[in-house]
Amino acid sequence: MAATGEAGAGSGPSRRPYLLRAMHEWMGDAGFTPHIIVDAGRAGVEVPGAYVKDGKIVLNVSVNATQRLQLLNHAIEFDARFAGVVHHVRVPMSAVLGIYARETGEGMVFNEAEPDAPPPVDAGAPAAAVKGEMRRAKLTVVK
Repeated sequence: MAATGEAGAGSGPSRRPYLLRAMHEWMGDAGFTPHIIVDAGRAGVEVPGAYVKDGKIVLNVSVNATQRLQLLNHAIEFDARFAGVVHHVRVPMSAVLGIYARETGEGMVFNEAEPDAPPPVDAGAPAAAVKGEMRRAKLTVVK
């Protein structure tokens, strides 16, 4: 049986949804607030346009901030309030650029060119990803 999701170069289903779910669970267990960075210009992305900046949007995907959160193999879907108004959010997995903990910045950035090969990153990556500087992931020490 084939799994739903994007496939890497003949390597089976994408690792992205599995890694994203694992990071989301770890952040929740650690008491952190998971945020995802989304390429809002990708096909199938449904987010409130007023909150998109430089073609990207950062979304709080904590259990407390969302309703009916589903981390599926092909997409993330949930309802959330933006300025008091409930919006349905849908993000295809290929549009998720990264996930990080708001409190620590720890997380993972997914390589846009190879959606199946995410390099781990540190606290400096989420800010760079939001600014659109996500060409190459790197590790840095943050104190």
